[in-house]
Formats: sequence, structure tokens, C-alpha cells
Amino acid sequence: MVEKIIERKFVDEAKAAGGWAPKFTSPGTDGMPDRILLMPGGKIAFVEVKAPGKKPRPLQLMRHAALRRLGFKVFVLDDQKQIQSIITEVMA
Repeated sequence: MVEKIIERKFVDEAKAAGGWAPKFTSPGTDGMPDRILLMPGGKIAFVEVKAPGKKPRPLQLMRHAALRRLGFKVFVLDDQKQIQSIITEVMA
């Protein structure tokens, strides 16, 4: 399963759960996660989408750590089976 398919399914499932997962771009700040997950009740998380088995680059890991230090949830999604658990955790 390629990254784009996983990403599309994630966007669709976020919408079905009442949320929104727009593409996240931050000009001038490389390594930021691909998607921002916005869920009802002001719940927010960042999601890095990868092809199955692929890992984030060192710069991405650094950005993930910085976001986590600020109190945000950050997920690496490389299997569509993870999607529902990510949405559930963000909604908790």
C-alpha cells in the first residue's frame, strides 16, 4: 500500500468521524508533519504519513519532538490499520 492511499484513507476516516485532516504546510520549516488532525471539541494532533515500513527522517523526528514538548500529539502513520486508533486517541 503506497503512502498516498494511506493518506487518502486517513483523510476520509477523519471526515467520517466528524473531523478534518487538511494538508499541513509550513513554508520555511522543513520536516513538519504531513497532516494536521482537527477533531470536534478542539482536539488537535499532527500526523506524519509514511509508506509501509518507512521511518521519519532525523529532521522530522526533531520536529515531532518539538511539537510534543509543546503538548501536541504527533503520530507516524504507515499502515491504514492504525487510522482508527489514532482518531480514537485524539478524541480521548
